[in-house]
Amino acid sequence: MAHHSVRSAALPAESSIAHLYAGANLADAFAITLPAGAPQDIEALARAVLGDPAPWFRALLALRDAIVRPFGVKTSNQIRHEAGSDGASTHIDFFPILARRPDELVVGEDDSHLDFRASVLQRPFGNGDERELVATTAVHCHNLFGRIYIQAIAPFHRLVVRSSLARAAARGWR
Repeated sequence: MAHHSVRSAALPAESSIAHLYAGANLADAFAITLPAGAPQDIEALARAVLGDPAPWFRALLALRDAIVRPFGVKTSNQIRHEAGSDGASTHIDFFPILARRPDELVVGEDDSHLDFRASVLQRPFGNGDERELVATTAVHCHNLFGRIYIQAIAPFHRLVVRSSLARAAARGWR
């Protein structure tokens, strides 16, 4: 197994979104070991993971937006537009930053169908000399449409999270 490979992880109990795991319609976590030279700054790490998605993800997102728009779900462009001029400090790509701690950054969005939270958490790993980055997602649906939507996107969500972690590692966490 390559040192930079992405692995499934247990939901991190120390995450600030841990209270959302119970009863979640989707809750998962994926981890990757950070190299010694990776940034210590959690926002730099989160931006490396979330800030520059693969072109195929942009295409999937455009498809998702076209499908959900008639149902009153916020599109990525609507969320991005709501960021306004202060977007860089308050958002990573179209994800609103909801909380920052030295070791964790949380993004998310609430709408009429579901509440979504994603955490990027840095913590010691292995013998303590290493660090790992854990990307955790928790989603609570409010209605049938939300539950159908999450069922439909869950496989893509897992692919995107794994790909985003691997892509950040391949680019050297820049």
